Amino acid sequence: MARAATTSDAFNAIAEPQRRDILALLRAGERPVTDLAQELGMSQPRASKHLRVLREVGLVRVREAGKQRLYGLDARGLRPVHEWAGGFERFWNESFDRLDTYVQDLKQTRPEE
Repeated sequence: MARAATTSDAFNAIAEPQRRDILALLRAGERPVTDLAQELGMSQPRASKHLRVLREVGLVRVREAGKQRLYGLDARGLRPVHEWAGGFERFWNESFDRLDTYVQDLKQTRPEE
């Protein structure tokens, strides 16, 4: 099955580590592309391309502030990712519960030293 274009949804967009880094920086607030590029050690055109992808899937918003364009996080676009990952919470909780039961059983069956 062919992989969808990176601009098709949030899952594909955040598959790229540098885009996740941009989102992490934007959690602290709006930033111009030049600040993001400098912080991440990439060129401004490269950062702009990543921001365009993030904007197209609804993870980033942009607003004009004088001569600058400020980019901000729109975390609502991450809801499908959050809901999907949250489905594994039950799995992990049950796994840790089984591990805890196993450890408690080991403690009870071992003689005190």
